[in-house]
Amino acid sequence: MLSGMHTTSALPRSPELMSRRDTALLVVDVQGKLITLVPGHERIIWNIRRLLDAAKLLGVPALGTEQYPKGLGPTVPVLAERIGPMPDKTAFSCGACGELFAGLDGRGIGKILVVGIEAHVCVQQTVHDLLAAGFRVYLAVDAVGARYDIDRETAFRRMESAGATLTTTEAAMFEWCEASGTPEFKEISRLVQEQPPA
Repeated sequence: MLSGMHTTSALPRSPELMSRRDTALLVVDVQGKLITLVPGHERIIWNIRRLLDAAKLLGVPALGTEQYPKGLGPTVPVLAERIGPMPDKTAFSCGACGELFAGLDGRGIGKILVVGIEAHVCVQQTVHDLLAAGFRVYLAVDAVGARYDIDRETAFRRMESAGATLTTTEAAMFEWCEASGTPEFKEISRLVQEQPPA
């Protein structure tokens, strides 16, 4: 149908896609005492660290929370140093930390990529609250964990059925970057080509 058509302008960008201008990254409760109980935690931390590096490079705001750090300890250092000060909470949902999200709308940020632990508790409750607040929510599934597969997989199904969009770390980084001709592309490519932890 489109053969023979010549166009000089690009199609409009799909609202389904994230961009560096309209998205924030939220890291939920990746704390030392709990993350080590999650299978594949080294790879989850690695993926979140790559997302944080890409976010910094592309100007995507990075937010984070800690669940009862007095009991669960602080966020793992490699992530904490990239996020900066984080509110702590006792509510499972990050929605309790309203100060994190204040002002995002005024900056044109209506999408949030959520990563962290645990999928079926703090992540899931946060995602539902963000959806209810009118945000478009994305989950990098390879940067979200839980101690048990049944909880993780059920949480993904429930969040997706509620309107969250499932994606991956690599897909998110390329979506934020948008094109290979950008100055940041070389650095994003370097992050993509990193070897995962054994």
